[in-house]
Amino acid sequence: MRIKVCGFTSVDNANQATMLDIDAIGLVFYDKSPRYVNIVTAIDIVNVLPPFVNRVGLFVNSDSNFIDKVLCKVPLDTLQFHGDEPAHECAQYAIPFIKALHMNVQTNVKKMADEYHQASGLLLDVFNKDIYGGTGENFDWRLAQVDINLPIILAGGLNSNTVANAINQVHPYGVDVSSGVESEKGIKDINKIKQFIQKANL
Repeated sequence: MRIKVCGFTSVDNANQATMLDIDAIGLVFYDKSPRYVNIVTAIDIVNVLPPFVNRVGLFVNSDSNFIDKVLCKVPLDTLQFHGDEPAHECAQYAIPFIKALHMNVQTNVKKMADEYHQASGLLLDVFNKDIYGGTGENFDWRLAQVDINLPIILAGGLNSNTVANAINQVHPYGVDVSSGVESEKGIKDINKIKQFIQKANL
């Protein structure tokens, strides 16, 4: 199971975590998030990453000039759009991107997969009208049991107690965890990550 841990804010914390069996890390470039990192810190984090760890930059309804500024400074592999960005805006950077969907009973995943067909995957997260991700809440995973042509990355309320059940229900391409492996917002607990990896790979 492919695993992304999102929301690092500390160089040492990221370095420790990426020595474990994770595939990607997320850096949050959204200044209303408690896991926000500025460009200087993001550069420092990226510089300590080992090979083969995908570097994902998360943006929420960001101005294209700001995204360009980040990309000029921080060597990201993948962009993650977590707001209301239309498909053409997500695709304009010529970098692989993930589109996050905020799941509720009204979310038409198949329609969104067609609309964002240029995406490398869809990330399915809990719907919260006030917070874009990192809520620690989950959604009804039956809503994610869909047959689409894009890889599904499952997020929202995942931790070592829930991830195995979520994977068994949805059979996603990968999982994305943030608050479920934290000791405090923005600081990851290495033991929790180890437990999460173990449960995700049962």
